[in-house]
Amino acid sequence: MNPYTDADGTTRPEDPQVERLLDAILPHVAFDGWSDTALRAAARDADMTLPQVAALCPRGAIDLAVALHDRGDRAMAEKVRSAELGAMRYRDRVAFALRARIEAVADKEALRRATALFALPQHAAEGARLLWRTADAIWVALGDASDDVNWYTKRATLSGVWASVVLYWLGDDSLDHQATWAFIDRRIDDVMRIESAKAKARDSVLLRPVTGALSLLLSGVHAPHRKPPMDLPGHWSTRR
Repeated sequence: MNPYTDADGTTRPEDPQVERLLDAILPHVAFDGWSDTALRAAARDADMTLPQVAALCPRGAIDLAVALHDRGDRAMAEKVRSAELGAMRYRDRVAFALRARIEAVADKEALRRATALFALPQHAAEGARLLWRTADAIWVALGDASDDVNWYTKRATLSGVWASVVLYWLGDDSLDHQATWAFIDRRIDDVMRIESAKAKARDSVLLRPVTGALSLLLSGVHAPHRKPPMDLPGHWSTRR
């Protein structure tokens, strides 16, 4: 568990000291990446001692890269919750949230460096957790109330979409990111086609024995409870 999440995986409100250190490191990340060199420079600029920094970031600069990610999730959630989404189609709400998450990125180079950092084998698990957490933050902001296997499939699907959007946006030099917004629309359309195909399969007389058995098998899967804390993002029960 990283120092910026509660035991249940939810993002904590920002820590003023961490935010100050994060602001201090960003100008150095473009040159030195999320490295010890950048972290030492940030400590100097933030007028913090190295022991203070170590207490805030026990894993080093990667903890600040995680904090930057959480900052973006919080900004996205705030924008989505304050928006008038009632008149939007379902797919447009998801696209709006993805766009809001991109617009929450204030430093493109810092995200580029963070993407490279979390692609390293030793940090890949952390990167996967952050993708999942952003997907979860989007669904929570949109008011998702699913409590079955859909809780997982929604987040797994959106994690993949978000990862592809980030990579596309990092290479996008179009005016006002218009190419990225079009890419988001295409990806959402792809997902909606998959969901439509799944619905048709469930309604098919020929496939009903298979889909019915699968539904029965998955009926014991439920969304994770916030309390008590769990080691895995969900649980299996016999509750019907």
